[in-house]
Amino acid sequence: MKNFKFLTCLFLFAGLFTFTSCDDDEAMPDPEPTPMNIVETAQATDDLSLLVDALVQADLVSTLESDGPFTVFAPNNAAFQALLDSNPSWNSLADIDNNVLANILKFHVLGARVPAADLSDSYVTTLATDAPNDEQIVLQIDVTGGVTFNGTTEPITTDIETTNGIVHIVDEVMLPPSVVVLALNNDNFSSLVLALTREDLDTDYVDILSGDGPFTVFAPTNAAFQALLDSNEEWDALGDIPAETLTAVLNYHVVSGANVQSDQLSDNQEVESLGGTLTVDLSDGAKLETTSGQSVNISVLDVQGSNGVVHAVDMVLVP
Repeated sequence: MKNFKFLTCLFLFAGLFTFTSCDDDEAMPDPEPTPMNIVETAQATDDLSLLVDALVQADLVSTLESDGPFTVFAPNNAAFQALLDSNPSWNSLADIDNNVLANILKFHVLGARVPAADLSDSYVTTLATDAPNDEQIVLQIDVTGGVTFNGTTEPITTDIETTNGIVHIVDEVMLPPSVVVLALNNDNFSSLVLALTREDLDTDYVDILSGDGPFTVFAPTNAAFQALLDSNEEWDALGDIPAETLTAVLNYHVVSGANVQSDQLSDNQEVESLGGTLTVDLSDGAKLETTSGQSVNISVLDVQGSNGVVHAVDMVLVP
């Protein structure tokens, strides 16, 4: 009888002990996830497997494993498939030249940590350097009416934190833009685009400015073109400007054979454009003096593309 009581107490004690242990296990917090760098984060994301393959092929893994910080706009697998589908010679990533692929990938990387909340209408410098003089190519960010990068690319997932930066997953593989694409992608240059593509002009500016270059383009804003129209009571629209006059004006905005960034400008420097001489005035900000006596502000500097650089000006240059 005593043995029975002893065993009963032992079983009850054991049951109590087991019950208490289960409660303790359920109360234990989940272990913290192991911190990962940008490459490890991509490797752990199924929809970024083609990006990982591209990084390996282009020998950029070690770059994105370094301290950073970086911001990576990471194209998903569908974006890479669309890139391959865009060229009949590309059936797989292996068909893309490694140098070309490396520069495309670098165009998706910023040398700073930029969360989604800090994105603004701007041009930001990427790691891509396949441009004249090895200048770094810029990426356009537009947050007006929804976020887009490089004109058409949209974010899918933002603010993926890593140990050496931040990742935003995007829906397109972005190609470094030419000076033409830089103008096309910016609504502030829509009048310039209309002028360059006017069908009655003898010069095919889009074809020329899509070439290897290098080019320096002084790009008038829409407000600048409106001021030009307002200067002549016979001009209500760009189509009212005689073709010969418009051609002379457009030529005055293009320097061929040179990628002239702002650090290469000096006071009283003469710059030879396709339409005549421009004189640099740095006495009070960056300005251009035209042969017709204008003093024109350079309002945005060093928008670097793959085949040249664009500087925005606040007046149409008149030779």
